Amino acid sequence: MADRPKNLIIACGAMVHELMAVVEYNGWDYLEVQCLPARLHNTPDKITGAVREKIHAARNRYRNIYVAYADCGTGGRLDAMLNEEGVERIGGNHCYEFFAGASVFEAIGEAEPGTFYLTDYLARHFDRLILRDMGIADHPELRSLYFGNYKRLVYLAQRRDEALLEKARSAAQRLDLEFEYRFTGLQPLSHALHDMDPENLPWQN
Repeated sequence: MADRPKNLIIACGAMVHELMAVVEYNGWDYLEVQCLPARLHNTPDKITGAVREKIHAARNRYRNIYVAYADCGTGGRLDAMLNEEGVERIGGNHCYEFFAGASVFEAIGEAEPGTFYLTDYLARHFDRLILRDMGIADHPELRSLYFGNYKRLVYLAQRRDEALLEKARSAAQRLDLEFEYRFTGLQPLSHALHDMDPENLPWQN
């Protein structure tokens, strides 16, 4: 298998552990994963340029390049750029959709549009990514500005971990939101990647 051409997945850093677990579980040894910093989610206007730079840097070193990002607040700019570059990405508007599965994610949103989501990564790094990076730790009044329209926090858990569950429950309390726990596992993400599996897609010239 070592002589097979490598294919690259450029992904959000918030998904790296789950992506690597799925790649290893499925034996996709022809795939390599490279991640951009998860903090780019706080500045979505920078995501498109960062992904394009990764694509250009990798273009001559990989047979195919794929992107494991959702729209992530880029307002369609990421998709427009990927279309220009001829690069596929996982379908969906939010990475939460990758973890929950499209139908489950849609049902959650329809039941309560004012839903804020956590994954394992976001639960683990909630203090840094949400409280500190968004300035809430130093300016508590920002909480209502950012989260005033949310009603509940849904924790989409990829693994069963009591410590992460407690972190997620604490996050909901800090944001003054109702809390809901949903175990997703990795199967929905595996299915999303399989749909984008380079072995099932034509080689690019």
